[in-house]
Amino acid sequence: MQNWPAYVLFLFLAFCDVSSQRKKKSTTQTLSRGWGDDITWVQTYEEGLDKMVESKKPLMVIHHLEDCPHSKALKKAFTEHQSIQRMAKSDFVMLNLMHESNDPNLAPDGFYVPRILFVDPTMTVRADIVGKYANRMYTYEPADMDFLAENMMKAKILLQERHEEHGDL
Repeated sequence: MQNWPAYVLFLFLAFCDVSSQRKKKSTTQTLSRGWGDDITWVQTYEEGLDKMVESKKPLMVIHHLEDCPHSKALKKAFTEHQSIQRMAKSDFVMLNLMHESNDPNLAPDGFYVPRILFVDPTMTVRADIVGKYANRMYTYEPADMDFLAENMMKAKILLQERHEEHGDL
């Protein structure tokens, strides 16, 4: 009976510590925004362009909205696809935007979400690397992740070919 107040105090302190750790976890926001915490993400389009030229890797830009059900479904499929995560981590400069950029090149066929664009080191949005849909050329749906992975491979191969042709990119 004598240890009862000490026991209650111990439980209270333990609860406070666990509660504060949960708050820290849930409030930590990274640039990944849930698209892949193991991937290095750039903060802005301009930073992405600089890193792209410096690293000689293509830039992959994902436009999405936090509360959009299509964006949420795409994010889930994107993070679960291992080869996409692997390529995004090692072969691309990655940017995800929850707001529109002022650069009209990033909306070649409209300002819809979600959309994924590939930009090469000549700072050209690749119009030859698109999704399956004619009315929203740069959109991908959760069932299209294998197709997105193929397009990522295509972006890598095109970049390697450009390096071999020009030798100065």
